[in-house]
Amino acid sequence: MPQELMYQIALTRIPLIGDVIIRKLLETFGTAGNIFKAKKQELERIETVGSVRANAIRGFRDFDAVEKEMIFIEKYRIRPLFCTDPDYPQRLQYCYDGPVMLYYKGSASLNAGRIVSVVGTRRPSAYGKKICRQLTEELAAAQITLVSGLAYGIDILAHQTALQAGIPTIGVLAHGLDRIYPAAHKQTATAMIEQGGLLTDFMSGQLPDKQNFPKRNRIVAGLCDATIVVESGLQGGSLITADLATGYNRDVFCIPGQVDDPHAAGCNHLIKDNKAMLITGATDILKMMGWENSARRAVPLQRELFLQLSDNEQQILQLFQDKPQRHLEELYLHTGLSGSQVATAVFNLEMQSLLKSLPGQRYELVQ
Repeated sequence: MPQELMYQIALTRIPLIGDVIIRKLLETFGTAGNIFKAKKQELERIETVGSVRANAIRGFRDFDAVEKEMIFIEKYRIRPLFCTDPDYPQRLQYCYDGPVMLYYKGSASLNAGRIVSVVGTRRPSAYGKKICRQLTEELAAAQITLVSGLAYGIDILAHQTALQAGIPTIGVLAHGLDRIYPAAHKQTATAMIEQGGLLTDFMSGQLPDKQNFPKRNRIVAGLCDATIVVESGLQGGSLITADLATGYNRDVFCIPGQVDDPHAAGCNHLIKDNKAMLITGATDILKMMGWENSARRAVPLQRELFLQLSDNEQQILQLFQDKPQRHLEELYLHTGLSGSQVATAVFNLEMQSLLKSLPGQRYELVQ
């Protein structure tokens, strides 16, 4: 097996070395192998590393566990995705604490054009179940990929409805891929591998411990363009996911409910605090995301117009063909241009009345 993969997995097992520090190390040394081969003095010079963490890297010896994981990956045809892999979810690259290593088994693209998470309480009301099904079925027409956490309640209902609607659905797990939790969802999870996938940043053998679920939620939030909270109390994983999505500059949508309904308390709270946009159906989401008008997306921009633009400006303008509204971070994500290049190109496009600025670092195509 590739030696670099061995070093990549090993990096994630070093005590005191988390995803943020690993990314900092990669900026200097380029590869996981180079990090392990670096001298202690070189490691210590990296900001936030210091002597203790440098010793932890230099003293790592648990390669037997790494080899065991590599055998597991090969046996069960699991795809390891390090943050430098071209198939790594690019939306997570813009999350400061995005996991550097993911383990994936499935068929759906983790870089699909439209990815939405649907989350909510583990004990939904009859109304919440109805809304979840309706939303998912209606969103299926927009050719989205649906993400959730495979948990009881809204999560599993969203996955199952997505499977029935024929759209890809990805479950993000709080444990390794050697098990399914809860076990009652194994049949659904198996179907998702064929029509979506299962994703985690935990190695095999990791149990679904309580502290793992907030880590799982950061992937649910960061992997998507938007998060939809169907029903939630004032505490729980759904609110954590919504807060994380807000921190990642993702859109958050909530279904409102009666003020005295405990199932709706979390959603009402998010809307009241301006952390989420109120929606009453999928039409609201499609409109706010710029996904509602397929006929409009199909209209090509004038060829003569493109001849007057720079390569960077053409590249950015082309993105608005299939989505008339985009967030600034999407422009970085899909073009690979630097911040200054994007800023210059967007400014020039605004000056030529081709784009207009909207609140919240959004831009819209001028028709």
